[in-house]
Amino acid sequence: MTFFTIVVRGLLRRPVRTGLTLVGISIGIAAVVALVGISRGFEASWATGMKVRGTDIVVSNMGNALAPKPFSSEVRDRIGNLPEVASACSIYADLTSVEDASMMVVSAREWGGFSWQNLKLISGRMPHDAMEPAVVLGQTAAEMLKKKIGDPLQLETKELTVTGIVDGGAMVENGSVILSLALFQNITGNEGRINVIDIRATPGMSEDEVKQLCNKIDAIAPEAKAMVAGEHLGNSQAFRFISAMSWGTSLLAVIVGVLGVMNTMLMTVFERKQEICILLAIGWKPGRVIRMILWESALLGFLGGIVGVIIGTIGVKVLETLPAIHGMLEPDFNAELMGVAVVLSVVVGVLSGLYPAWRSSRLTPSLAMQG
Repeated sequence: MTFFTIVVRGLLRRPVRTGLTLVGISIGIAAVVALVGISRGFEASWATGMKVRGTDIVVSNMGNALAPKPFSSEVRDRIGNLPEVASACSIYADLTSVEDASMMVVSAREWGGFSWQNLKLISGRMPHDAMEPAVVLGQTAAEMLKKKIGDPLQLETKELTVTGIVDGGAMVENGSVILSLALFQNITGNEGRINVIDIRATPGMSEDEVKQLCNKIDAIAPEAKAMVAGEHLGNSQAFRFISAMSWGTSLLAVIVGVLGVMNTMLMTVFERKQEICILLAIGWKPGRVIRMILWESALLGFLGGIVGVIIGTIGVKVLETLPAIHGMLEPDFNAELMGVAVVLSVVVGVLSGLYPAWRSSRLTPSLAMQG
């Protein structure tokens, strides 16, 4: 009988208890995979949205909110005069309820700005001018709001007409209600206020030169912060708080798994006390007994990690099909996240087995004569 066979037999001795322990670990790991994958996916999709718009730098004041704080549109003129800036586009982005949808991205864009150029019409047309009471919807937003060309859409106190449905090339773009900045400012009473400036740098600029341009923008526009496109969301306090909450919630679930593994291994040591004592009596060293217990707990963790990754992935895929959030999730289930989840599960298993392993090493061969 090999060492590994003894380890596996130890886990199969109580299959129901081992199975329940695996469930506990896998739920914790599934939470890690699902929550972290969703938050990373949203950040990656946001970066993709910046890329398809051709944005090199984003100027905003994210603060503690998910939507940036507004500032004067005069900042755009200051930035647009810099020789390194090829073009600048003012935007007012907001997260708000729109009709039956509790949370939608409303993206009001400077009429004629480059942020309209990536929108590919699927049906209908673009608004005729900046003040036409019209919106275009990303294809996901149209599905969520159940709108088609010509339908009315209530935004704040104004009824607008859906004139076009577009493909923006990224999840965030496709989930947005898009309209003219001037029209949105008029509807909401935010004349002269914006909260984002998309910037295209002069073609041919290196990455270091783009970062230097960010510093120059910060110097002339202290009302906001300039960041390389794709990085500004991850650096916002609100998003970092959400990411931390994702990890925190996941780790709480993992701790429950830790307690489950520890309880299982302690019961294993208690029930197999005579067997362990016999192994010591026939020449096993205490260190080998410790390795046996740790291998059992590590194997529990490994299997729980594999099952957890599968459950987390399937769970998010099921969530994606729900009508309420269809098209709003684009999780990032890359190999790195999967690997981290499995390694975390193995570490959890080993740490959970340390105390039971120490207890097993304290047994003596003479105890085999008892019971």
